[in-house]
Amino acid sequence: MASTETTDAKPTGGKATGGGNDLAGLEAGLDALETVQTGRTPFRKTLVDKILPPVVAVLLVLVVWQILVWAEVVDSYKLPAPSEVWSEVRDAWLQGTLHEYIWTSVSRGLLGFLMALAIGTPLGLLVARVKFVRAAIGPILSGLQSLPSVAWVPPAVLWLGLNDRMMYAVILLGAVPSIANGLVSGVDQVPPLFLRAGRTLGATGLRGTWHIVMPAALPGYLAGLKQGWAFSWRSLMAAEIIASSPELGVGLGQLLENGRTANSMSMVFFAILLILIVGIAIDLLIFSPLERSVLRSRGLLPNR
Repeated sequence: MASTETTDAKPTGGKATGGGNDLAGLEAGLDALETVQTGRTPFRKTLVDKILPPVVAVLLVLVVWQILVWAEVVDSYKLPAPSEVWSEVRDAWLQGTLHEYIWTSVSRGLLGFLMALAIGTPLGLLVARVKFVRAAIGPILSGLQSLPSVAWVPPAVLWLGLNDRMMYAVILLGAVPSIANGLVSGVDQVPPLFLRAGRTLGATGLRGTWHIVMPAALPGYLAGLKQGWAFSWRSLMAAEIIASSPELGVGLGQLLENGRTANSMSMVFFAILLILIVGIAIDLLIFSPLERSVLRSRGLLPNR
């Protein structure tokens, strides 16, 4: 009898040990899945995956452009050669005006965007969290976002005159609705469980907004910020093209208008190129890294 009990106890103990090993193996596997690889990406991989494709695309565009010029698809005064546009770039660099064109527009655009950020963020939170405000202002914000920013230039000139305040007013009217709507969309996507857990832990009011709502709504908020910058930049270009004055200086939009007035397509293409480069640079240097960081912290993007 004793031997039978001893024999029965051995399989039971062995089974328990095996179950413990299985559980430990499962935990180790989960830990391995959650491990963030911090190894540095080889430069060759970065070159092939991220640098080479846009370079090839730009070269392809230049080749097609030059072929169209050689084939004389349109008149030369309508489509200048890439070399003529490069001459405009070189002359502006030698005359010291290239950085002035860029800085005049970039400084206005960034300052206007920061002001839109300061206004659009609390407005978006108010609309997202207060039902009455949402019912009253929500449709207006959506309508303002769809309104072309160029429509605000004439009334802004009549109200404020030809000065920087007019420029900033047009930027605000174009960017604030996008930032506010982006935050509203992000708040709407916050799981209700997060809000209930925050209230249980005492995170209510402003504390709950800061510690629960804003971090959870960050992906949607960043998307709104990115779109808000695009609207800011487009609004500024529209204002600089339409409203010209010696007191305002020569920004990229004014440079584009000067090219049209002078019937110089090389200057027009030069201005378009600078506008495009600045827009891409701001996105690559500011918004794309922020977006990747937020997505990676939530496990939505590979760490590479």
